[in-house]
Amino acid sequence: MLVNGKWTEDWQPVQAKDAKGGFVRQVSSFRNWVTPDGSAGPTGDGGFAAEAGRYQLYVALICPWASRTLITRKLKKLDDVISVSVVEPALSAQGWRFGDYPGANRDDLNGATYMHELYTRAAPTFTGRATVPVLWDKASKTIVNNESADIIRMLNSGFGALADESVDLYPEALRGEIDTLNERIYPALNNGVYRAGFATTQAAYEEAFDGVFSMLDELEARLAAGGPFLTGTTFTEADTRLFVTLIRFDAAYFGLFKCNRRQLADYPALSAYTKRVLDLPGVRETVSIDHIKHGYYSIKTLNPSGIVPLGPDLSALGL
Repeated sequence: MLVNGKWTEDWQPVQAKDAKGGFVRQVSSFRNWVTPDGSAGPTGDGGFAAEAGRYQLYVALICPWASRTLITRKLKKLDDVISVSVVEPALSAQGWRFGDYPGANRDDLNGATYMHELYTRAAPTFTGRATVPVLWDKASKTIVNNESADIIRMLNSGFGALADESVDLYPEALRGEIDTLNERIYPALNNGVYRAGFATTQAAYEEAFDGVFSMLDELEARLAAGGPFLTGTTFTEADTRLFVTLIRFDAAYFGLFKCNRRQLADYPALSAYTKRVLDLPGVRETVSIDHIKHGYYSIKTLNPSGIVPLGPDLSALGL
């Protein structure tokens, strides 16, 4: 963790907890937006105009929040517009690290060894955790935004004609439904698995556990009755946000995070949905089960031995 720009202690998964012993996630600190003309977005300052080659995404393939930005980048055909740098899956004592693990790379843009070095370049007195994803501006050498919910919105609409404008992941007619889905799925499931895995009391764990499976049951019924996607026939950002949790469920959350009432494989409609999203053009390229397993099982507070399980069998998904 950084305190006034200095690394002060080894990385820990839980930096804050509530009165019940529940996991509390850090609020993102950089909230500027890329827009077609460089004007200010919903939050932050202006000056970040859409330009090919100007921006870089820093991501971890283990991380669901980072992965949803990668999926959006693929679907919007921004591969040649926004470059990507991938950290190693195992969390080091100083957090995310760049290196030579297969599928990761060195930070050739800024020459950083650890992600936290980029935070202090952007804000020399930064206090907090150095999270991913990060959208970096090569021109002004700073972090534009480190909130994945913002980043997927700006990738969807902020790059104008540089992106595939025939794909709209947040269509105006569905925004109310998308927002409602996001607001319900995030606390119960997306963050709920973390609240279960990082709970420090039995009561906090059981509350999170019940929320996770109540939401999975609800989503199974929704998709069994409708579909093929959450809002019907249109794939939206709500599907991106749900998918990144589902694809990690059996490989990490079921075992390591003790979300073990049922596996994703026990939900026919959710399993079929996950396979359907995985088969969309470009999505499979954003998924690395190797990074996911090695990353989550490197968390020493949850897995002191560091042993990475050989299972589960994900062949039904083609993984």
